Amino acid sequence: QVQLVESGGGSVRPGGSLRLSCAGSGLTWDYYGIGWFRQAPGKEREGVSCISGKDGSTYYVDSVKGRFTISRDNAKNVVYLQMNSLKPEDTAVYYCNAKRISLDYWGQGTQVTVSS
Repeated sequence: QVQLVESGGGSVRPGGSLRLSCAGSGLTWDYYGIGWFRQAPGKEREGVSCISGKDGSTYYVDSVKGRFTISRDNAKNVVYLQMNSLKPEDTAVYYCNAKRISLDYWGQGTQVTVSS
């Protein structure tokens, strides 16, 4: 049974930092591209960042470039999203996604709130 578990969310002030973790089980981790998505209240889910399973290439949506860093530790089956210089508009539920060809799995999400 495939399971993705996000952790590390919380409440921070603008300019603060958080590190999200996505821990996977039940799948061959390094075969999967892992992505972070977020959904703010009243908005559609958007892709934030992703990292490939093979060569570790990364992608960031423009709004987080230079502030967020995605990385993976395949030995621990974990992907991290380091979020720095957080802004109120980063407030959302953050979801982890594992994808390989037609296989697609989601975690339950972790809340990130950026507020003064």
